[in-house]
Amino acid sequence: MKICHGFGEMWNEKTALQACFKTIFPVVMLGMLFGITRPACAQVVPAADAGGATLSAGATVSGFYLQYGERKMLGATGFADYDTRRHLGIEGEARWLVFHQTDDVHAVTYSIGPRYSFHSFGRFQPYAKGLVGFGKFTYPYSDGQDNDLVVTPGGGVDYRLSRRIHLRVADFEYQYWPQFHYGAMSSFGVSSGIRVRIF
Repeated sequence: MKICHGFGEMWNEKTALQACFKTIFPVVMLGMLFGITRPACAQVVPAADAGGATLSAGATVSGFYLQYGERKMLGATGFADYDTRRHLGIEGEARWLVFHQTDDVHAVTYSIGPRYSFHSFGRFQPYAKGLVGFGKFTYPYSDGQDNDLVVTPGGGVDYRLSRRIHLRVADFEYQYWPQFHYGAMSSFGVSSGIRVRIF
């Protein structure tokens, strides 16, 4: 059964990119602005306080292999991470694989799910995640579109440049489209970019 049938018809390549940059760019810029300012702290948080959470947002460039037609595509990704100090969190992401198209084939995915951050190794912070959402796939020559369930396990590593700014060195994902029109489809890829802590 297809999910969100008809929702993707209102999105084309141009509006998808506009939505990506209009939504993600201001958040990243605001986060970077806060990142370069020095906080003035009058009190120290007690060492025994294991609670609290952080919210970060970022953007990456992505390279993916799509099983359909054995295509290699490039795209842009926007994401937000909500992490607790107990290593558990939530990640939400939107990816637009719309560059390096052949025959107008492209894919857009929206996913959310749990994320686990492992202990840091110096400035490196590895993590694992399991996302679920839906994807919009456009067939050759814009002949039709599918809106399907997408299951995405993955993981990666961030590198801390400062307290607020991290490089997303590598983010690996395997996407599984179990309800794809021509049978289950797989895709996988890697993304790199920047992550900015908002608070």
